Amino acid sequence: MERYDLVYRLYDEYETETLREYQEFVDVFPAVDSRVALEHWQDASDELEARKDEIRGDFAAGGTFAEIVARATREQAFTALDLEAKYGRDVNVLVLDVDETLRSAGGTDNEIPRETLHVLTEFHEAGVPIVICTGQTLENVKGFAIQGLGSEIVHSGNLSIVYEAGTGVFTPGHGAETKQLLYEDLDAEIRDVFDDVRSRVLPEASEDLRRGCHLQGNEFNVTMKPNYETGSSNAREIIDEALVYLLDLLSDAVATIFASTDADGDGDHELDEQPITDWTRTFYAAQDPEIRSVLESEGGYPDLDAAAVPDELEQVLERIDVAYYEADAAEIGSLELNKVVGVERALDVLDVTDPFALVMGDSKSDLRVMRWAAENGTGIAAAPEHASRDTIEHVLETDELVFDRGRSVDILRTVYALNRFARLG
Repeated sequence: MERYDLVYRLYDEYETETLREYQEFVDVFPAVDSRVALEHWQDASDELEARKDEIRGDFAAGGTFAEIVARATREQAFTALDLEAKYGRDVNVLVLDVDETLRSAGGTDNEIPRETLHVLTEFHEAGVPIVICTGQTLENVKGFAIQGLGSEIVHSGNLSIVYEAGTGVFTPGHGAETKQLLYEDLDAEIRDVFDDVRSRVLPEASEDLRRGCHLQGNEFNVTMKPNYETGSSNAREIIDEALVYLLDLLSDAVATIFASTDADGDGDHELDEQPITDWTRTFYAAQDPEIRSVLESEGGYPDLDAAAVPDELEQVLERIDVAYYEADAAEIGSLELNKVVGVERALDVLDVTDPFALVMGDSKSDLRVMRWAAENGTGIAAAPEHASRDTIEHVLETDELVFDRGRSVDILRTVYALNRFARLG
C-alpha cells in the first residue's frame, strides 16, 4: 500500500492539474516562427521543470512520480497502479485500431488528435513497438501514419501495419519481411471464391447499389462502402442492401466450386434439396445476430434450421467471414486471415517474443485480438464507449478500460503511468 499512499499524497499536496496543463502545452505547442510565441513556450517549459523539480526533491522516486502526474489524472494513475498490481509488468507493444478508436468521425473530426500522436511518439521513443491494426487498405494507413507520426517513426523498423483486417502485414525496414501477403497462403479454392465475387460485385449490382456504394480498394477482401455519410440513414439502408447482395454473390461463387467437384454429373450433393443461397443466408444469420436482423428486415431470412446446413457447404463457409458494420460497410474476408493472424506475424517480424500488449479497438475484428490476448496472458484491452456490444462486454469483464469517444489518449496515458510504475520494481 505504500505506493498507493505516495500517489494519494502527490495528488492531494501538489497542483497536478496545473502541472498537466503545462505539460500538454509544452508537448503540443505548434511549430511557429514567432519570437514572442517561442518565449512563451520557453517560460512554460521552465515553469514545468520547476514544478517537477519540487516533486523530484520530495520523493525517493521523484523523477518517475513527476512524469506520471504531469501526464496522468488521479483516476488514470490509480488505474495504472491497479493494473501493475494485477499483472506485474509493463506494456511492451501497442496494438491499435484506427477508425472510431484513435480517431472518430463524431469526436475528432476523423483526425487523430495531436495529443494522441504526441503520446504515441513518446511510446516510440521509449522503445515500445506500435502495431497499427485496421481494416483499411495499406495505402490509406501509410498515408495518415506518415502524416501524423512522421516518416522517421513509420520507417524506424519498430512500427508495423496489419491492414485489411489481417490479409497483409507491412513492417518497413525489415528487408524481405517488409511486406507479407498472407492471403497468398490460402488454398486456391478459397482464393477462387474471392476472385469470383470481386469480379462480379460491381458489374452485377443493381443501379441503386452502384450509385450508393463503392468498392474499397483492397488487395484481397471485398468491402462495399456507402457513398453517404457513415452512420446516416441512407448509409444504413444501402449497406443493409449490400450485405444481402454480398451473401448471394458468395453463395453463387461457392456453388461454382460444388459444380466443378461434381465432375461425373450425378448431382450427388446434399445441397440439391434447398438452394445454396438459403443455406448461406442461414449459416451467417446464425453466426451473427446483426446479419440475421438485416436479413429479416430486408425480407430475406429463410428461417431454416442452422444445424441442418449441409456439411460440405459448412466446411467452406466456416472459412469465410461475412462482416456487417451498421451504416459503414459490408465485407467478405477470410476467417483464416484475421487481425489475430496479422498481429502474430507483425510481432514475429518486430521480434517481440514475450508480448504484453495494449489492444485498443471497437469492432468484432478487434475483439478477436482482445480475446487472444486474454486467453494467452499477452495483454490488456481497451475500447471506446460506442464500441460493439460484445467488445464492450469483454472490456468490462476484464479491466474496465472504456474511454469516451475521441479520447483514446486517456488510455494511452494510463498505460504510460503503468509502465512507469512497473519499472520502479
